[in-house]
Amino acid sequence: MDTTADGRPNPRVVVTVLGFLQILAWGSTFYLLAVLAPAIVADTGWTTDWVIAGVSVGLLVAGIVSPRAGRLIGANGGRVALAAGAALMGAGLLLLGTAQNYVWYLAAWVVIGGGMGAGLYDAAFATLGSIYGRDARNAIASVTLFGGFASTVCWPITALLIEYAGWRGACFGYAAVFIGVAVPAYLLILPRRSFIAPAASQTVTPGVRLARHEVWLFVLLAAVVTIAAAILSMMGNLILLLLQARGLDLAAAVALGALIGPSAVGARMIERFAGNQYHPIWTMIASTLLVATGVLLFLFEFTFIALGVIGYAAGNGIGTIAKGTLPLALFGPERYPALVGRLGLPVMVAMAAAPFAGAVAYRLGGAGWTLLILTALALTNVCLVMLLFVLSRRARET
Repeated sequence: MDTTADGRPNPRVVVTVLGFLQILAWGSTFYLLAVLAPAIVADTGWTTDWVIAGVSVGLLVAGIVSPRAGRLIGANGGRVALAAGAALMGAGLLLLGTAQNYVWYLAAWVVIGGGMGAGLYDAAFATLGSIYGRDARNAIASVTLFGGFASTVCWPITALLIEYAGWRGACFGYAAVFIGVAVPAYLLILPRRSFIAPAASQTVTPGVRLARHEVWLFVLLAAVVTIAAAILSMMGNLILLLLQARGLDLAAAVALGALIGPSAVGARMIERFAGNQYHPIWTMIASTLLVATGVLLFLFEFTFIALGVIGYAAGNGIGTIAKGTLPLALFGPERYPALVGRLGLPVMVAMAAAPFAGAVAYRLGGAGWTLLILTALALTNVCLVMLLFVLSRRARET
């Protein structure tokens, strides 16, 4: 395996492999039901909300698993955790493809959720931090560039698999890639240890103590990324309905929705090449401001709505980078994997609950209530990130 002078794997190899496998991981789990759900409903007779509940179950389990995966990665590196995550996602998809009743279906999502907790961004970021320490920022940003194409790449592939093999065959196809490609790739390219954990303390709880002022920093950071995740999940599930409620027909709404992927990736590319010039807190500030502006523009006419979609997507795009790089800058590489894992719990719970809350708001009060909730969340996040900026600056000055 190609390694650097100090024994660390070549970052280009690691980033490329992690990036492609993040496309697979997100596209065949979090984004899977966007394409697969109608086929499952038609085949089983279950209602759409029952089917969509599967991914919510998976996200809740992922939130429970994520802190434990982070501690494991901090102590021993990401080789075992990511390989286990890929194996669980593959096994869960096999169960999903063979599901004969609804309990079986939810059980499959429990297994998939375990894999998500050990195999999505949080685990990938923690792994990069465990290898490259404070130099992981560019690697983290690069992996998010790949991940931004998850829906763009996997939605057409999923649709093609459904057409030729049915929805169960699509699950089996993704499971085969996880087990036959992802697991061996992780075991081959990732090191057997963490490069940031002292050799004498290779335990599953490395360096997670926080000073009093750091506790407040972490609480604020957790609040910011959790609210951002709730906005992402709610908007991601309801954006077409919200656009149509603003007077657009379905074709126009889909066309505007297609701007999300390129806008997010474009913003990430800018941050990837310019981000080393400033502290990651500025990326987080830019993210929350762009998301808040984008949501507010949904209240206006068509031209401004298009700008709103672009702003919202760009903000979420760089927000993913900020979520990965800001804890590294605030708390250092030794505690980074464990703390990133801790952040995964509230984030995954928010992502699981937000679509349901948004759907209830939409049913009771239409697009107006839903946009009001989104606006309140976005503006709250702007205030919280400004407070985080003040506290982090004081911490750096002391």
